[in-house]
Amino acid sequence: MRRKRSSSGIIIMILLILLTALLAYLYNSKIFERNVPSVELLKKIDWNLKKPIAVKISDESGIKFVRATLSDGKNSIVLLKKLFEISQEEFTLNIEFPRTGFVSNKKHFELTIEAVDSSKWNFFSGNKAVKTSIINVDTKRPELFIVNNSYKILKGGVATVVFKAKDENLKELYIQTNFDKRFYPTPFYKDDHYVSLLAWPSDKKNFKATIIAQDKAGNISKSRVRFYLKGKKYKVSKLKLSDNFLNGKIADLAEEELPSAKSMDKIERFKYVNEDLRDSNEKVIEEVTSEVPTEKINGFSLKPFYPLKNAAAVASFGDHRFFSYEKKQVSESYHLGLDLASTAEADVIASNSGTVVFAKYNGIYGKNIIISHGLGVYSLYGHNSSFLVDEGENVKAGQVISKTGVTGLALGDHLHFGILVQGVEVRPEEWMDKNWMKDNVFDVMKSAKKIIDR
Repeated sequence: MRRKRSSSGIIIMILLILLTALLAYLYNSKIFERNVPSVELLKKIDWNLKKPIAVKISDESGIKFVRATLSDGKNSIVLLKKLFEISQEEFTLNIEFPRTGFVSNKKHFELTIEAVDSSKWNFFSGNKAVKTSIINVDTKRPELFIVNNSYKILKGGVATVVFKAKDENLKELYIQTNFDKRFYPTPFYKDDHYVSLLAWPSDKKNFKATIIAQDKAGNISKSRVRFYLKGKKYKVSKLKLSDNFLNGKIADLAEEELPSAKSMDKIERFKYVNEDLRDSNEKVIEEVTSEVPTEKINGFSLKPFYPLKNAAAVASFGDHRFFSYEKKQVSESYHLGLDLASTAEADVIASNSGTVVFAKYNGIYGKNIIISHGLGVYSLYGHNSSFLVDEGENVKAGQVISKTGVTGLALGDHLHFGILVQGVEVRPEEWMDKNWMKDNVFDVMKSAKKIIDR
């Protein structure tokens, strides 16, 4: 009797263990998963009705039922109702506005998405997710028109445009060019008005600029800025590389920036300095000078730039340089600044007030200073022997900011002076000419204010 009872107890215990294991397995299996389906739906959506609203739904056990309902507060319509024969782990609903069966003159709706998975949880009824979104129907394009702009733009130079862009749900506003550069405007004078300087790079054959305004619903307005395009031929220089230059300045600069340059031959080192290092240095400059003010301005004014007293120009802007060694072309580059020379370690002057946004050693530019003057205009000073200002410092017009030198890729003591507009190097000569500045920038903005006031 004891043996029978003992055997029965063991069997019962084994059955209990097996049952417990089975329940644990079922409890932790995908069949009985307890997570509600994932429904990717924003709480608020601006919709222009042109493109369907894409709603991604997913679940580890698979979706077996979905329903989408649209309501204007009084009336509602089921946009989609589907029971899947084979559950779907992931799929996307493309919600379209009903063309028939739903009449409403309202602009705001509530979209509800219900999704039930194929889990056996909740007494085999599955997990249910319900998400809602407020839909703002907006089919109106932003208001956009040009108030005033410069008559012409010179290759390598700058022009100005003032325009109005208005939309309650404005999302993006920029000026797109034909060379994949976007210029961003600054709020100007009165609400919904903007101003921007545009730059035509000296190495681009053509120039085209289009203002683009897009609202949150995806409605887009475009307006082409019409300029008279004035071409300009820039200097082309063919320069022979000497062994003294390659084994001296180039070798020192290359090894200073790249320790492995010691194992390169002299032409490889030159190509590294003139191409790779130059590219990385110019990318730093572009990044620093691409910021644009976002606070509203009433006007803009600068004095002509004269950074070095009694200076002579020793190299011009836009010079396309081809370098050869032993009658073979080995590299090329563009000189995107104006080289000015006077006496050794001469005072470098900030002609206009601004904020120092960069004061560091920068490869071929040596000790490099960049000052922001507002409206996306920056002045650049390279090859300095010393810094007399710090990053973040507000400088005043007439203040001495540095001393000229031979740092970086400079053979003789001089100043490399540059002007940039939203990251694009432009002709410094324009910003040294008060008449050009007046006609192409200041008067354009002044006239625009009168038009806006009418």
